[in-house]
Amino acid sequence: PHPRQSVMGAAIDLPYLDIPKLLRRYGLNPSKGLGQNFLIDEHFLKQIAQAADIGTDDAVLEVGAGVGNLTRRLAQHANIVVAVEKDLKIIPLLNEVVGSYSNIRIVAGDILHLDPQQLMQRDRYIAAANIPYYITSALLRHILEAPLKPKRMVLTIQTEVAKRICANPGDLSLLALSVQVYGKPQIVLDIPASAFYPLPKVNSAVLRVELFPQPLIPPKLLDDFFHLIKAGFSQKRKMLHNALCGGLARSKNVVTDLLASANIDSQRRAQTLSIDEW
Repeated sequence: PHPRQSVMGAAIDLPYLDIPKLLRRYGLNPSKGLGQNFLIDEHFLKQIAQAADIGTDDAVLEVGAGVGNLTRRLAQHANIVVAVEKDLKIIPLLNEVVGSYSNIRIVAGDILHLDPQQLMQRDRYIAAANIPYYITSALLRHILEAPLKPKRMVLTIQTEVAKRICANPGDLSLLALSVQVYGKPQIVLDIPASAFYPLPKVNSAVLRVELFPQPLIPPKLLDDFFHLIKAGFSQKRKMLHNALCGGLARSKNVVTDLLASANIDSQRRAQTLSIDEW
């Protein structure tokens, strides 16, 4: 049957995957260096696929397909799933799990060295992943700054990082601004460490980012925007005018005058400014 076969509009149940047993059969151990903590709880896998809000015409880019436990869930709903996996040793296992799905294309490689435009060949796709936590910031930059952008991202990441991304003015960070200029983030699901194999040392959250049709900053000014906020957060404990003096290599008088012209109190700190103020 086609993987998207459903009963009364709901995806059919899938056979249980015993991931530890599968890994042993292939002589594999989860790689700490690659940040491999596999989500084994079927309840949460279903929830992630639902949070992605995938239509039958949608293309999905999955980062870090691993053993294919989320991949096959995404494929139940999507027109095509492009599943990227860096670990070449796990590809044969991944092929066993999803090889019968006609709408899954496996790509062996590092997503940070692959062009989303070449992978997807159309915009408004959906990015979904249980990503290695150590590449969270780099992956977000790579996808959000690519010419071909998704319409939605649904990523399982470390809870504390997800909270930072969703922060409001008063507690903003460079990472939060870097995401919020492109879309609206929200935490849609909390996942305990017990839902993974092996158990990670932290809890996880599913972050959904609904991208705006266009970034809040005109594209031609994005480089300037990022240069400015990096300068502002370069010494975030200092008052804004001091941080910007060093980060922009401008005199205190010039920076103070520029802040005044923008109606920004020069004694504020970077994390207190809203995106509109930036």
